Amino acid sequence: MRSIDGIDQLGTLVGEEIAVGDWFEIDQARVARFADATNDHQWIHLDAERARRETPFGGTIAHGFLTLALLPFLFETSLRIEGVRMVVNYGLERVRFPAPVRVGSRIRARVALERLAPIPGGAQAEWRVTVEREAEARPGCVATALIHYYA
Repeated sequence: MRSIDGIDQLGTLVGEEIAVGDWFEIDQARVARFADATNDHQWIHLDAERARRETPFGGTIAHGFLTLALLPFLFETSLRIEGVRMVVNYGLERVRFPAPVRVGSRIRARVALERLAPIPGGAQAEWRVTVEREAEARPGCVATALIHYYA
């Protein structure tokens, strides 16, 4: 995990890949809990045998929105901004799911700082977050996350 010493140091890193997180396994139990939480029970996420037979994925896959919902956790395993009193998720810009995240596979985040702009009491960071799939060329998710940091 990379540690950044406050908003000022963060400002010196615009345009760079800042950190790469730890690998995290996506298991069927997590996918099932997400399905229950969101009432999205599509069989490609839950029925392993049918998914093996009827999809090109070789088994069940995680919901795209599960992958997206894991961004804060994946981000936290890669980067810490010291010296801020509060961090607020301001939202997302462009979000894409270029390739499925297979159940049983591992993912991690690569984070790059695209912009940093002042806001009252702090700064807004625009992060390019790429969710890599282990041993796969295409990512499972690419998103632009807007995060407010308050000093």
